[in-house]
Amino acid sequence: MKQLIEILHDEGLTLVVRSENGDIHRFTQRGVKDLVTLVGERPEVLQGAFIADKAVGKAAAACMVVGGVKCVHADVMSEPALALLNAHGIIAEYGQLVDHIINRTGTDWCPMERLSRGIDDPTVIIQKIKEFFSSH
Repeated sequence: MKQLIEILHDEGLTLVVRSENGDIHRFTQRGVKDLVTLVGERPEVLQGAFIADKAVGKAAAACMVVGGVKCVHADVMSEPALALLNAHGIIAEYGQLVDHIINRTGTDWCPMERLSRGIDDPTVIIQKIKEFFSSH
């Protein structure tokens, strides 16, 4: 995990995934877009994977649960994300635990965190994310 965290920080990435086969995948999109794409188009990358991420809210955690991730480190993780990961047996560690993820301007909740609030089924959360992306 230490190597993934170093890659995340040293290369200025938003997400690093080490697949079960040892391949390391690097991502730079903000938010949950890369995770949603992986769940939908390349689920084998997430199955049994180790992940280092800048920020993990409940929506990102839902993608990790559905994708079958084994272990995740987040620089910042929300309490709802931690609860969801723990409920599904995913090892989770973080640099900072927060009540919720904030938006990019720092003025309100992250839209994905708000969207997933009160929903416990990861597949329903992912469906809500897809609906949000298709309408924006």
